[in-house]
Amino acid sequence: MSSLIDWTTTVSRFVAHWLWRAFVVVIGLCLAIALGFTLYAVNALPPLQPWHTERLDGEFSSWKDAGLDFDGYLRLEEELFDELRAKVATWPQDEAFAHSRFNPNGAINRLAAGAAYNRSFRLSVEAPVGAALLLHGLTDSPYSMKAMADALHARGFDVTVLRLPGHGTLPSMMVEMTFRDWTAAMHLAARAAAAHAPAGKPFYIGGYSTGATLSLLYALESLGDSTLRRPDRVLLLSPAIELTRVAALANIIDIASIVPVPVLEKVRWQELVAEYDPYKFNSFPVNASRQVNRATSALQRALARARDSGRIAQMPPVAAWQSVVDATVGSRGTVEVLFAALQGAQHQLILFDVNRSESFRSVQRPAAHALIERTVREPRSYTLDVVTNLDPRHEQVVVQRPSPDGGPQQLTTGLAWPRDLVSLGHVALPFPPDDPVYGFLPGSGRDGIPSIGSWLLRGETGATTISLGALTRLRSNPFWSLIERQIDEQITADLERTR
Repeated sequence: MSSLIDWTTTVSRFVAHWLWRAFVVVIGLCLAIALGFTLYAVNALPPLQPWHTERLDGEFSSWKDAGLDFDGYLRLEEELFDELRAKVATWPQDEAFAHSRFNPNGAINRLAAGAAYNRSFRLSVEAPVGAALLLHGLTDSPYSMKAMADALHARGFDVTVLRLPGHGTLPSMMVEMTFRDWTAAMHLAARAAAAHAPAGKPFYIGGYSTGATLSLLYALESLGDSTLRRPDRVLLLSPAIELTRVAALANIIDIASIVPVPVLEKVRWQELVAEYDPYKFNSFPVNASRQVNRATSALQRALARARDSGRIAQMPPVAAWQSVVDATVGSRGTVEVLFAALQGAQHQLILFDVNRSESFRSVQRPAAHALIERTVREPRSYTLDVVTNLDPRHEQVVVQRPSPDGGPQQLTTGLAWPRDLVSLGHVALPFPPDDPVYGFLPGSGRDGIPSIGSWLLRGETGATTISLGALTRLRSNPFWSLIERQIDEQITADLERTR
């Protein structure tokens, strides 16, 4: 008996010893990663500007402003933008400021007509046939949902577009924003937006990127929470469903920023970039990665609960538009996590293929084709539409709907790939090709100022404050009219059901 006790004690000590060693190794590794990032941030990132360091006091907080309704949120937002204008007026009028989005008299603000859509807005109608709430993405603004809002409004919907806390003002406000603040603001806006839907009429919720994550989360929560108005349809553009495991490093890499030394303020940032975009922050803080990681993790947990409980069968119809090549959030999560869990042909996934013209075959990565080819082959219960070339010899675009019992249905679109375009992408999907700020078509812009989406410079890396690679990324969607057409079809079907 004593030998058994001795053996158990020895094993316990051995396990405890190795657990302690593993703990020390993990802590040491975390500290090494944090130290390495600190050295990178301090030495490699460019100087901080006032919009990276100064804060506004009036932003919505889920704990401080818990008693507000959405009207109160909008009043708080009004005060926040008054505070922003007063803050900006105190900054030095140097060259960086002159060419930034914060210069009220600069070309960027003239291009965006004063950038009014950095704030929440509503498109109302006298006798709405339905109501919708739309949510923008990370580092973004309500402007990214304007085209979808216009499409819904044109069909008689009362549309509310929410500015998520931490956005639309200063990039520094993203350093302190939280996922909890986003969801609290969304619930306020959803109650107000749903109240504009007449009895028996549809209520939609939708979003872009992280806004799509939040929209899905709301829809899943509404399945088991009677206090939430269940949406009748969910509309998603480039949804953020899952992130890489590396995103979890955001929880540790900025640990040195807690030390109150000015030079360590840089450690809060993954990227510090010139702020030339009127509706999207170019600089990216570590906290932004942290919060979107929390949002996608919460979504995956909610999706698992709905699947395990069987409530997923009650999910309202989901329509998602996704580029098969998505350098921001990836496309695999939309296909293999979200739509793999959804049940029924009422759910529709629209995948935008790469340009399969034979002239691009030699430069395209095989992986760009693999996801669609695998998705078409595998069994599914949802409706799949693939926006692709008629064939490799043509630039005409068709919508193919693979059917389980044979070849695909093929719908003509009247659209074609622009000759120099190899793919769509994450940031392009929400914007029409002639958008005054992001359009790529010749002549896009306003007041003689060319749109950001039409900028194209060539030169050597390091010659400009803007990455030359950023200027080749497509910022608007040549196939936006197809999305409008599909939204119109979905509304028609929903209104027929309500009759």
